Amino acid sequence: MSDTRTERDSMGEVEIPAGMLYGAQTERARRNFPISGIRFDRRFLRALGTVKLAAAEVNRDLGLLDDRRADAIARAAGEVADGDLDEHFVLDIFQTGSGTSTNMNANEVIANRAIQLLGGEVGSRDPVHPNDHVNMGQSSNDVIPTTCHVSALTALEEELLPALERLAGSLREKADEFDDIPKAGRTHLQDATPVRLGQEFGGMASQVEHGIRRIESLRDALGELAIGGTAVGTGINTHPEFGRRMAERLSEMTGRSFREAENHFEAQGARDALVEASGALKTVAVSLMKIANDVRWLSSGPRTGIGEISLPAVQPGSSIMPGKVNPVMAESVCQVAAQVIGNDAAVTVGGQAGNFELNVMIPVMIHNVLQSAAILASVSREFAERCVVGIEAVEERCRRNAESTAALATALAPEIGYDRAAKVAKRSLAEDRTLRDVVLEEGLLSEDELNRILDFRAMTEPGIP
Repeated sequence: MSDTRTERDSMGEVEIPAGMLYGAQTERARRNFPISGIRFDRRFLRALGTVKLAAAEVNRDLGLLDDRRADAIARAAGEVADGDLDEHFVLDIFQTGSGTSTNMNANEVIANRAIQLLGGEVGSRDPVHPNDHVNMGQSSNDVIPTTCHVSALTALEEELLPALERLAGSLREKADEFDDIPKAGRTHLQDATPVRLGQEFGGMASQVEHGIRRIESLRDALGELAIGGTAVGTGINTHPEFGRRMAERLSEMTGRSFREAENHFEAQGARDALVEASGALKTVAVSLMKIANDVRWLSSGPRTGIGEISLPAVQPGSSIMPGKVNPVMAESVCQVAAQVIGNDAAVTVGGQAGNFELNVMIPVMIHNVLQSAAILASVSREFAERCVVGIEAVEERCRRNAESTAALATALAPEIGYDRAAKVAKRSLAEDRTLRDVVLEEGLLSEDELNRILDFRAMTEPGIP
């Protein structure tokens, strides 16, 4: 038995490994692009299979595809969506910028699998043709952008949003737990007026909650689909109802809200929605890096640093220093954030490559968007579960730092004047004494007056009478 079979496309004959379901165009692309070994991930292939399944059903309902072919194509496309045929998707993401090679990879695999289901010979294009039947009413130029939006929105809804909600919830719980603990505030990495530890964690929770709203706002942009525009946005060779029906069918199949593009020339000539999505993901990454770095600083030491919180010990921290424990979960967050920021740069450059009626950087753009969503989701879950939920306050140190900050002089200024308060603050620092001690020693205020002015709860909630 031969290890290969011969298939033909418009350029001639091509030898293909006998056990593979892809065809001649995929094989040519496989040989042309041995670039990185990075392939489209499961999320994208799931969406691509779903789009092809929907197309078979819509074309059947429009009376353009007979029941026998449509059912076989739909079944084969369903197997693609379910991941049963992933081994047959062999192409590098660094390929033709429209993703035509991957669209044809799907068309050929689905056609050959449908032929198998109908008892035919793989590679014969009979009774199912990859272009005439599987790709009916479609072009790579509207299928791939559509698949990008379906896969991106699904990844955000199913993976990232739940992970961010879990992280926000865990930070909010810590904000409540630490609400009564005063500590020194810090601006410019210098001591500032007191805050409560719970307020710091409340700020972190709010950052994540703002990120959730930014991600949720992407539903509108990613919900618009290019399908129905075919080659250049004119809809040539497709039924006038195809785009609308596809959006409705994909909405039913995925549980997301999709609609046909308002303007197919924008939908194919530009990939602004992916640029917008990547920008929102970058913003979330920046927020998470800020939070992770604050957690690292607040837990630094534990004896020679700030040391106002302690983090769960999840693994030994050093191969040479016994007993050392490092903030590894926070460091993981920072590395993910760096990757997402870099991914956004690639997506931004890709978005500029919308030349006339088509963007030609789509594969690398969607790869980076999906990777960013996936790793942000994963690291948010792990950071919440393995770090945030186990954070404990070092309350004695927090209170000592709150008492020690010379910036308490800010609260004295309305009572004794700015200049005198500044003088007291400088003496407090020079003599390494608390501001309270210096004020009492100089007789500037009585102890009762000082207790009223330096009440940390009132100081951190100025609205309290």
